[in-house]
Amino acid sequence: MIAKVTSAAVVGLDAVPVDVEVNIIKKGLPAFHIVGLPDKAVSEAKERVRSALLNIGADFPSYRITVNLAPADLPKEGPAYDLPIAIGILLASEQLNTDIHDAVVIGELSLDGSVRHTNGMLPFALMARERKFKRLFIPQSDAREASIVSGIDVYGIDTVETLFSFLRGTVVLHPHPHLRFEDLDTEQTGAFDMEDIKGQEQAKRGLEIAAAGGHNISLRGVPGAGKTMLARAFPTILPPLTEQEALEITKIYSISGSLPASSAIIKSRPFRSPHHTTSRIGLIGGGSTPKPGEISLAHRGVLFLDELPEFPKSTLEALRQPLEDGVVSIARAAGQVTYPARFILVAAANPCPCGNYGSKQKQCVCMPGQIMRYQRKVSGALLDRIDIHLHCPELTPDQLTKLSSGENSETIRIRVKRARARQQERFIKTRLTANAEMTSRDIKEYCPLSDDCLQLLKQAVVRFNLSARSYHKMIKLARTIADLDDAKSITVRHLAEALQYRVKEEE
Repeated sequence: MIAKVTSAAVVGLDAVPVDVEVNIIKKGLPAFHIVGLPDKAVSEAKERVRSALLNIGADFPSYRITVNLAPADLPKEGPAYDLPIAIGILLASEQLNTDIHDAVVIGELSLDGSVRHTNGMLPFALMARERKFKRLFIPQSDAREASIVSGIDVYGIDTVETLFSFLRGTVVLHPHPHLRFEDLDTEQTGAFDMEDIKGQEQAKRGLEIAAAGGHNISLRGVPGAGKTMLARAFPTILPPLTEQEALEITKIYSISGSLPASSAIIKSRPFRSPHHTTSRIGLIGGGSTPKPGEISLAHRGVLFLDELPEFPKSTLEALRQPLEDGVVSIARAAGQVTYPARFILVAAANPCPCGNYGSKQKQCVCMPGQIMRYQRKVSGALLDRIDIHLHCPELTPDQLTKLSSGENSETIRIRVKRARARQQERFIKTRLTANAEMTSRDIKEYCPLSDDCLQLLKQAVVRFNLSARSYHKMIKLARTIADLDDAKSITVRHLAEALQYRVKEEE
């Protein structure tokens, strides 16, 4: 007899249905074969399924069993097919007689029949809803994550025996209650508050603009100036995630196995800070079996690269395309996957190998050639993709001992939220979410300039030899500054402030 159970596979960030077809033939010698491009983990399901069924008291057929995972040209990875294979065997051996064409079944089995956690549950649930399935049978530990998706009944299964009994009608199971995005608590992020940071008022202003418009920012200064503290306080002024953004982030963390066990969905913007020894694949993503890298895990959040020149040059150069496009495409012989990578880059660097070049309190011991080579480790093409360049001067004794503090993060965040709200209203008919995402065509439509502004831009291009990319980034920066000022149009003052962030050199 042939039985069919629907399961799913993850391709990139999305899930696609996989038909688990089980055929039991009573002729020939007993055997158990799995076909349909299974990897090692899928092939080993034979022993897990056999042991699980025997340990719950079910009969394991001593016949020729063939399991086909269709479509056959799609590589199947991981242990998520254990549970649907087990249910398929029970159906094909007529130990179970029920109709499950409206259900998707996913889960890894232990030898005792218990159902273990499986990565990628949110994409599976979204696929099930999109394909009009009515029920989703998944591990108990993943039910909360999948219940974020409305319009489908999510059943958390602790053992294969529970599902077996439920499908036979001897046990009653209730679907997990739907969790609304608004009812979930927002996680707190940020190691520091802006008021904890002494001085660096211009850097704080630059970070506020970066948060308001989604702009990349570079901080350069001597050690101890507060660059790392500024970066780690940056998430506290970012606007809250929308539901769509939270779903995008959670899908990435779910398929990569990075979603915290206690979290149904990620509601705070990610902050990723990879060490400078991170490989190119670790940062960008990839591998023989492509997985998201740090830039995708930082999607809709912050990627903090401390000691930027210490990263391998090939690793940094790989950032250029994601910074420009907001996605990263990874091509392999088996196919191509695309991961989102729309993040705010915060880069921090010392001015020289010893860090004291330009210091008024400490002497630099580096030779001029060393300083030049150190600064050239970061290419001009990459620096050109960073919107805001700031120098963080060393703090004076008066600044360090000053008792009064500046604005706290919540005060700044309120202004940032208002600016983002204006952008969302402006881009309501587009897929844009922030000023930094505008293309040259969008700039023409949403950023009209007066004659005085155009004259200033022309002088800046000639005086500072700005590239076309810098020219457009100046306009986008000015638009964000105008949003923070609640101004309908860009003025010369907004452009002048934007200009200083594009051409400012370390002192």
